[in-house]
Amino acid sequence: MELTEEIIQSMEVGMVFKDYNGRISSMDFHKTSSYLVTASDDESIRLYDVPSGTCLKTINSKKYGVDLVCFTCHQTTVIYSSKNGWDESLRLLSLHDNKYLRYFKGHHDRVVSLSFSSRKECFISGSLDRTVLLWDQRIEKCQGLLRVQGRPAISYDEQGLIFAIAFGGYIRLFDARKYEKGPFDIFSVGGDTSDANVVKFSNDGRLMLLTTMEGHVHVLDAFRGTLLSTHNVMPVSSGSTLEASFSPEGMFIISGSGDGSVYAWNVRTGKEVASWMSAESEPPVIKWAPGSLVFVTGSSELSFFVPDLSKLGSYVGTK
Repeated sequence: MELTEEIIQSMEVGMVFKDYNGRISSMDFHKTSSYLVTASDDESIRLYDVPSGTCLKTINSKKYGVDLVCFTCHQTTVIYSSKNGWDESLRLLSLHDNKYLRYFKGHHDRVVSLSFSSRKECFISGSLDRTVLLWDQRIEKCQGLLRVQGRPAISYDEQGLIFAIAFGGYIRLFDARKYEKGPFDIFSVGGDTSDANVVKFSNDGRLMLLTTMEGHVHVLDAFRGTLLSTHNVMPVSSGSTLEASFSPEGMFIISGSGDGSVYAWNVRTGKEVASWMSAESEPPVIKWAPGSLVFVTGSSELSFFVPDLSKLGSYVGTK
């Protein structure tokens, strides 16, 4: 079934997990399996199987806390950042047997952005200490350091060939193989100098999005740097993150908002397609499931949004 505006407008919560004792701070889908991992302020890391809608495992990180989490290439191995205020190390954790495989020490303040490369066993981390560190997950010592002039939002592209660092109203693109030469391109985001929150590439690499603390969701051409559209939602507080996500084929964007709402826009037309109000008052973390007609939001609850086929006249009675 192809994703259309009609399908997005029909989407509603089909499954929800309400057993969290704190806000969900981060989540990630594994690129080639059906797994979802979440991190929560209740100091838990949870692994879900999406098709069956089951929580496979819960691991607690009481000593270090947990803030950001992302999968490595392996479906039961994750990297996560601490949230205890005194240890900013990153940790490589096996969810299979709850063992730490490696510690990555280098940051001196909260890690606010984390991205794993699909090409090699490499990842990058951005911190409020105004550094972006490059890592090889097989080695404890960082492999590279880039200094920035603000809160960095970072992301690899889908192929792992380039990565983006956003701060101060600009997105800088680096060749992952020769990052030490500096950015090969710099894109302006229309004078929006508020703190960068999230930067992402579409799966086909043609588009980028950037969210900022002031509640702006910018969409850019990833090759030319042209600012295609800017969508406005409620601003977020300094301790929160405004998240947005491309749909798998890159035709739509979903985003949270400072008032807890969720919005969807058509990338081609720039028009709002749908919105979902919330009783929450903080922005949810939000992600599309790879290759699926499902997106997930995390706040005090974990919610799976799916199409309601009963609302879709053209699909009723069809396979």
